[in-house]
Order: sequence, then C-alpha cells, then structure tokens
Amino acid sequence: MTGAFDDLLAANATFASTFAGSQLTGRAARGLAVVTCMDSRIDPLGLLGLEPGDAKILRNAGARVTDDVLRTLVLAVFLLGVTRVLVMPHTDCGMAKATDEDVHALARAHDIDTRSLEFQTVPDQDAALRHDLTRIKASPFLIEELAIGGAIYDVHTGKLQPVELP
Repeated sequence: MTGAFDDLLAANATFASTFAGSQLTGRAARGLAVVTCMDSRIDPLGLLGLEPGDAKILRNAGARVTDDVLRTLVLAVFLLGVTRVLVMPHTDCGMAKATDEDVHALARAHDIDTRSLEFQTVPDQDAALRHDLTRIKASPFLIEELAIGGAIYDVHTGKLQPVELP
C-alpha cells in the first residue's frame, strides 16, 4: 500500500504518535447511533457535540436505511449499547440530484452493468427520511423502546432541521 496512499500513512503516523483513545470500549457511550450520508462535508461528531466513543456512525449514500443499515442497527442495539437512533440526511445531496437510471447510465458508459444494484436515489428528501424513520420503527428486529429521530443537516449553515413523524 504505497504511492496513492503515502499521504494517509504519513498522517496516520502523526496521529498515532499522540493517540489517546485506547481506553474506549467500542460501546456507544451516549447510547446513540447516527445514520448519515457519506458526504465529506458532514462531521457528525462535531455538529452534534460528540466525542470519539460517544456514538456509532453509519454512513452511506443519501443516509438511506438499507437492509445493511438495519443489520448494523441490530448489532449496535444488542451488542454496543445503542438506545436511540438519529437518521440525518443533508441538503445539497448528490443522491437527490440523480436517479437510479442516471447512475446505471454512467456505469454503462464504462461498460459496467449495475442493473442488479438499487441505489435508492432521493427524489424527495423529506419523504425519504420519513420512510426510513418508519422502516426503523416498524422493524421486527429492533426493540420498541428504541428512540428514533430524524433531522436534515444543512451543509451551508451547519444547522439541523428536525423532522417529526405523525
């Protein structure tokens, strides 16, 4: 692993020289899991006033609650101390600017067939968030006592806009 990753390995050497997180256990100290987008403009710990070890951070395109996110939430709840889940998509999301067909077409231009993949693009972010919150709430694999919340993060102001389920 050299060449393309040399900058990262050098940065890690600096990080490791002053590393102070060895006492963390892997459990969510504040009982929180955050489902958010992979967008690099999002600093979930910073924007929520959290520290390393406070929460489980689950990132994927569009902050969608996929089967894999549900699987991870089950592990987080039953193994890692999670008692509440915040689903946090964001404004100016690339998943809201394309359709699944757009992504398939881009891949086809490189002779790659992605038709077996569902990208879950987001034509209506508010509706997608409500759908995903309902999916967690209705999951037969999670406990009823799990607190579930949703908010859209504004990448231009840093503010959260809570979204309530009826």
